[in-house]
Amino acid sequence: MAFSRNAKHPLRMFLYNRVTAATNHKSGYSTWASKGTPISGTTQIKDLFSSKHGNPKSTIALISRHFSDQAPVATEQMNLIKQLRERTSAPIKDVKTALVDCNWDIEAAQKELRKRGKVLASKKSSRTATEGLLALAQTESKVAVIELNCETDFVARNEVFQYLALSLAKQALLVENISQQASGVCPVGPEHLEGLQLNLEHPKVSGATTVQNAITEVAAMMGENVKLRRGFVMTTSSPGVVSTYLHTSPQPGLGRIAGLLSLEVEEKNSILDPLQRVGSELAMHVVAAKPLFLTKELVSSAALENEREILKSQAESTGKSQMAVEKMVEGRLRKYYEEVVLMEQKFIMNDSLNVKTLLNNLSKEVGSPVKIGSFFRMEVGEGIQRAEASGADEPVAQAA
Repeated sequence: MAFSRNAKHPLRMFLYNRVTAATNHKSGYSTWASKGTPISGTTQIKDLFSSKHGNPKSTIALISRHFSDQAPVATEQMNLIKQLRERTSAPIKDVKTALVDCNWDIEAAQKELRKRGKVLASKKSSRTATEGLLALAQTESKVAVIELNCETDFVARNEVFQYLALSLAKQALLVENISQQASGVCPVGPEHLEGLQLNLEHPKVSGATTVQNAITEVAAMMGENVKLRRGFVMTTSSPGVVSTYLHTSPQPGLGRIAGLLSLEVEEKNSILDPLQRVGSELAMHVVAAKPLFLTKELVSSAALENEREILKSQAESTGKSQMAVEKMVEGRLRKYYEEVVLMEQKFIMNDSLNVKTLLNNLSKEVGSPVKIGSFFRMEVGEGIQRAEASGADEPVAQAA
């Protein structure tokens, strides 16, 4: 063989081995490959080692020229991989595979990645997603909050996920003709939002699409199940204010726990600044104190009866008389009201007064009676296991 006759030249042996390793690579492509032509599909370089190129200097010069020609191509391919990675946030292995399959056409490769991602997203849609964020959008008299779930807090910190959550909250704020609950909070679930149009303007997710398609695309990009779980809208009458507070907030409008509260005042010409100040403090109070009911009258009979049974059992265990047991139960029920009824709770900013007293003082300050129209507390992932297991409704705090 021609190679056997020339094997005594160590440099030629080294170069031949390097080329042979590249041409026999099982993946069928190499960073040395020219655009659209894998190196394993050519015999150009091997031919350089045939007997017709017996002069070592001539062979080396030809090889050097060949690889010099390929260097710009390799650089271009690396740039394409980098660009597609930045566009899609897909794993680099998937990016490179898509580019090779699409003959290094970046637009075609991006479409191919989206197709593959949607298939994977549909397969992952049944997985439990308990992490995520709450996103909030509001005007002077209306506020919307949505919960967007994912599987890990790592994805919840991703800028694309956060951008989508904020976009969904803004969309929920625009929804009209929704039924209002007795609590004054209107549910705006996936059934209200998924078919609506979104106009996204993020470098990695842009253009007009539906809410459902945007969620699917982000799920494909993140490699996790991404789910719009629920949403709510709260409004207030005029004059009045809607106040909000977000806990564990990575940026404005996002958080893991949300407190929403509306304050209403009778006099139309009342100064609203004090309402806004106290409203913000009360929204924070709702997050911290976790009230379930606005007033004692709104405590459900089922909740009250259940608590009474527990307290009675505890009191009877002391061995005291029936009359003493009844007094103990009534005393402990007052304590129960202070724990779960917003108007009876100690104000977290000043525990020397309760919320009812705080509102009385506010009414004197603005010169007109002020009342809480509604309130709402929401936390990422709350009740999600129970809801998925039993199909029960989402927990919603009670308000007037």
